[in-house]
Amino acid sequence: MEKARVALVHDWLTGQRGGEKVLEVMAEIFPLAPIYTLFHFRGSQAETIEKREIKTSFLQKLPCLKKRYRLYLPLFPLAAELFDLSDYDLVISSSHCVAKGIIPAPRALHISYIHSPVRYAWNQYFSYFSPGRLSFFSRLVIPPVIHWLRVWDESSSSRVDHFVANSKNVASRIARYYRRDADVIYPPVDTDFFRPTEKTPQEAFYLIVSALVPYKRIGLAVEAFNRNGEPLKIVGLGPEFRRLKKRARPNIEFLGQVAAEDLRSLYQRARALLLPGEEDFGIAVVEAQACGTPVIAYGRGGATESVIPGQTGLFFSELTVDGFQDALDKFKGLAFNKSTIRSNAMAFSRQACKDKLTSYFRQKWAEFAGRQ
Repeated sequence: MEKARVALVHDWLTGQRGGEKVLEVMAEIFPLAPIYTLFHFRGSQAETIEKREIKTSFLQKLPCLKKRYRLYLPLFPLAAELFDLSDYDLVISSSHCVAKGIIPAPRALHISYIHSPVRYAWNQYFSYFSPGRLSFFSRLVIPPVIHWLRVWDESSSSRVDHFVANSKNVASRIARYYRRDADVIYPPVDTDFFRPTEKTPQEAFYLIVSALVPYKRIGLAVEAFNRNGEPLKIVGLGPEFRRLKKRARPNIEFLGQVAAEDLRSLYQRARALLLPGEEDFGIAVVEAQACGTPVIAYGRGGATESVIPGQTGLFFSELTVDGFQDALDKFKGLAFNKSTIRSNAMAFSRQACKDKLTSYFRQKWAEFAGRQ
């Protein structure tokens, strides 16, 4: 693998979420590999990514990109396909949208790490595009565009030699939508940085750390805390920010983006981290546990792979305000051990992810090279 010419491909670089954490690990494994991405907002990434050779698509030069990049969605597949990857023997894509649809050289190996099949085209379509959310014009335009995206997404999956999923939950969707098997390697969590502290006392507030997008169901938590009046802090930005903030009562505080040290402090001080929607995996869930903080999560999706009911948190089964509130009431009667919670998180450490990815890439490259 040391002699292979390697390229990394990522959908876009606009912020630091779970996908970018995986990309950082891949960049460490392949320190000389250029990074191809649809567009890059300078300064949005960790220094390890910012200092790399980053190659963007034609979308980088389109007007109003920073504020309106989602409007260019119909062009995303084309932008990915126009990357010239003919010089590379090994192409590794990190994809939650179109990165897995790149066109590698005929004799190249393509491994795709999937954070999720395109959410708004598949399992979360109605969360994003329910009729009540769309104007008359949008109801005419969006369904056929998304239908075309589904067709492209499924057909382009044949360009991938091996799929890696970030959870068993995502692997099951890869099997359903692409009819392909996927190996599971959990994403990295910086358990060295996120850790408990005895110096910081636990406070009464609950915490949400999430992008503010429809499928995260943050509105469910807002409604529950509007009713119960308990303190809730919400970290994150997204298209739902203004709508949610307008609905929230004074006991709910929106913090936007926060520095890593401040986020760690919030985890350490919070009574519990809340996950009101279904996650693909949920890195925040593990970050909170690494700080010794229990989790109250919807009992579907990736959280079921990282939370141990009764030991590191609990689940609720009904996506309703009453179901969510029942879980909050039940939580108050339980006791949790910080050491037990922390120990569970260690299985998802950054080093564990790096070791597994390195071993996986070496194995698949050796098999591929042996067939040449």
